[in-house]
Amino acid sequence: MSAAETSRQLDVVVVGAGVSGIGAAIKLLDNGIQDFVVLEKAEALGGTWRDNTYPGCACDVPSHLYSYSFAQKADWSRVFARQSEILDYIRDTAKQHQLEPYIHYSEPLESATWDETAMQWQVKTPKGRYSARVLISCTGYLHEPQMPKLPGLEKFPGKVFHSSRWDHAHKLDGERVAVIGTGASAIQFIPEIQPKVRSLTVYQRTPHWVLPKSDGKISAFGHRMLRIPYFTQAWRKMLYAGFETFGIGFRHPSLLKQAQRMSYGMMERQIKDPALRSKVTPSYTLGCKRVLLSNHYYRALTKPNVEVRATGVDSLRGRTLVGADGSEREIDTIILATGFQVTEQPSSSHVIGKDGRSLSQVFSGSPQGYRGTTVAGFPNLFLVLGPNLAIGHNSAFVVIESQLAYIMSALRKMRDKKIARVEVLAEVQAAYNEKV
Repeated sequence: MSAAETSRQLDVVVVGAGVSGIGAAIKLLDNGIQDFVVLEKAEALGGTWRDNTYPGCACDVPSHLYSYSFAQKADWSRVFARQSEILDYIRDTAKQHQLEPYIHYSEPLESATWDETAMQWQVKTPKGRYSARVLISCTGYLHEPQMPKLPGLEKFPGKVFHSSRWDHAHKLDGERVAVIGTGASAIQFIPEIQPKVRSLTVYQRTPHWVLPKSDGKISAFGHRMLRIPYFTQAWRKMLYAGFETFGIGFRHPSLLKQAQRMSYGMMERQIKDPALRSKVTPSYTLGCKRVLLSNHYYRALTKPNVEVRATGVDSLRGRTLVGADGSEREIDTIILATGFQVTEQPSSSHVIGKDGRSLSQVFSGSPQGYRGTTVAGFPNLFLVLGPNLAIGHNSAFVVIESQLAYIMSALRKMRDKKIARVEVLAEVQAAYNEKV
């Protein structure tokens, strides 16, 4: 950003250039709003699909549903796209909609403070200041790694990295590797690294139900069919309805028993050792935690160089990793598959409302909002993928687009009625959250 641009008056500031931020920028242009910027702290767009590059990284929602409804891609290579193809899709969509002039890279949000007198957001970054009528936060929740506080970790003489910050320069061949965590990322990269390592110790606090993944390459005939708009729309609706049945099951758990039997059946076929099978069998009903998809995870756990420890990790003494069960293992590399700080968006501590408190202070560890999009005390602020909108059974794109439609309707109303300030009433937000 040039010196002449260090202080700008804008209509809208969007924070984040991932899936949500790119979608917001496209919808702003569609609604005739061109006076905006997208602040992106990294050097490139893409969000979680830019950051997560671990081996085997892929989506667990079918490609044609995990995409913008208004920017359909007919030539996905697989039913479940892999990381590089999803990132290319996001880049291509941004390019097709000519968003580059609006995106300011390497410009993280330092603070955004509501000015009640001016009825504007005062936004500060390392490169300048902005005054904006509206602030749209698109910082996502699969963003900031959850780092465990393990005694001795800082003195571990080997290599340590989080799965979302994969060190591709570090070779795992012949190493003694420990993986801490068995969630969505771990079940994808464990089968990929297992053949390379000398030994692999997997630390599992809580097992997950894992279902088969109906993946595969999409044929030329499939690509031809998906170029027909009506077929694409029907296919998306069918995929959505299929995944949404899990939502019904969450309310009526007995309906998920069949899926649970399917998961256990795959477990029985791929794991013959009853002791190992017992370790990875959840004690809760399918649906209580995120359901995972993999055809290879259970098989990888049966290999001679793999050991599953059904325990958390207590501490490290030099190269010795001590489990919560007292077990000890000599380790060369530790991979943290410990997930993300999903409770609230990373920008929450930087966004200051009308009473001088930040979103983090208002949330106090238990975020609440109205329809996951607006928060009392924060006028003209819209959160994409805000409180209660992190779903685990369908496509985030569906939620994002629903929110963007809601936000754009508010912006149109503000423009048409010349409304300077909108804020959800505290009692309306409280009634909504009581319902939630």
